[in-house]
Amino acid sequence: MSAADDALPGHPLAVAAVQAEPVPGDLTGNAATAARLVHRAADAGAAVVVLPELFLPAYHPPTLRADPDGTYLAADETRRVADARLDPLATAARDRGVVVVVGAAVRHHDGRPACASLVVDRAGGIAAAYDKQHLWGPDENELFAPGRRGATLAVDGWRLGLGVCYDGCFPEHGRAAAASGAHGYLCPSGYVVGSEHRRDLYYAARALDNTMYVVFANAVGGAEPWRFNGGAAVYDPEGRPLVRGGDSGEAVLVAVLDPAELAATRAAHSMLRDRLADQGEARTVLGG
Repeated sequence: MSAADDALPGHPLAVAAVQAEPVPGDLTGNAATAARLVHRAADAGAAVVVLPELFLPAYHPPTLRADPDGTYLAADETRRVADARLDPLATAARDRGVVVVVGAAVRHHDGRPACASLVVDRAGGIAAAYDKQHLWGPDENELFAPGRRGATLAVDGWRLGLGVCYDGCFPEHGRAAAASGAHGYLCPSGYVVGSEHRRDLYYAARALDNTMYVVFANAVGGAEPWRFNGGAAVYDPEGRPLVRGGDSGEAVLVAVLDPAELAATRAAHSMLRDRLADQGEARTVLGG
């Protein structure tokens, strides 16, 4: 069965893409900020809230390198995370009945360090749900090991593929999610000032490539060379922004994922059904 033939969700889903500035190394304070933003998103009707990459420790390699005990969270063999510093965030998710996706540095039970997306469920349980597969640059490759597999979050009949920042630069990553039945793609990210063109192009392209919704969260603020440029957005299945934040300043951007719009787009643009299993025999090379 192709992704285009899979059952569509039965009801709309409100999601929030967040842009905000964490403090490097202040996991306790950043968790409290995340909790405040979750309340703000829930007040606006969101059922799923997506915060930026590495938001809990902040995306600041010198701090991650200097204080791994203070900035990395421990995950057990079932990928569960129990850390009192996250209690405000877990409480916010439980009290408001929302699902939260937020970036963290995680050390798994086997010692592997990961740039992970935590999922905080509606009961307040926390799991290191997905490890970033495509690591960007020397800092990430020094600090983390690449993830070993993709992951999909199921919420209220919606299947939402998980990616982190650089993952979204690879068409194959979003396509793998869509091919497995994803209706949307959640991407906590950390894009820096100067990358605005690529920031706005990649995630819109992943939406249109796969006729699925994309939720892009990004940090703001920080000091060079880790000064982040916002632009958080939710893209419809044709790659149009339903909401988008500015290049600076905190924002909680809420949009509704509509199964009727998803169905109509996939009926009109049938790439998921029409794609070939492979690209055929060896390529023909022609002389000029």
